[in-house]
Amino acid sequence: MSTRNALLAACSVLVVAHSAALAESPNLGKAASPEEVASWDISIGPDGAGLPPGSGTPQQGEQVYLAKCLACHGEKGAGKPNDQLVGGQGSLGPGQTAVKTVGSYWPYATTLFDYVRRAMPLNESKSLGDDEVYAVVAYILQLNGVIAENDTIDAQTLPKVRMPNRDGFVRFSRGK
Repeated sequence: MSTRNALLAACSVLVVAHSAALAESPNLGKAASPEEVASWDISIGPDGAGLPPGSGTPQQGEQVYLAKCLACHGEKGAGKPNDQLVGGQGSLGPGQTAVKTVGSYWPYATTLFDYVRRAMPLNESKSLGDDEVYAVVAYILQLNGVIAENDTIDAQTLPKVRMPNRDGFVRFSRGK
C-alpha cells in the first residue's frame, strides 16, 4: 500500500471514529430556553432592581439565623468556623488590620440579599424563601447597627439602606 493510500485510510478511520463520538455526545451546547434562563437569573444590583416581593424583620431573621446560620457563622455573626458577619467598623483605615464584615466592608445591602439568597446556607444553597432571606438580612444589618431593631426590610426599603462603607469603593465604568 502506498503512503498516500495509507494516509487516506487513516483519515477515513478518524472521520468515522469522530462521527461516532459525536453521536454519543452529552448534548452540551443546547440552547437554554427562556424559562431555564429565568430560573437562574436572580441577580440583584445595587439599585435593588429584581428584588422579589416579601419582607422580614430582625426578630424574624434571628429565628432563621439560629436554625440555619449559627453553625457556620457563630452566635450573633461573630464567626467560627466560617466568616465573621458582624463588627469591624473603622478597621479599614491605613495601618489597621482590616476586619471585612457585612457592617464594615460591604457597600450595598442589596448585595447581601443577593448573596444570601443565592449561596446560603452553604450546604443547601437557594433553599431559603424570599421572606427568610429578607429576615436574615434584616437581622445581620441590625446586628451591625445599620438598621434599627424594629425596622422591616423589603424591596422598597432595602435599596435605601446606607451601608457604612458605601463610599469606600472606587466606581469602575467599563468602557467599550
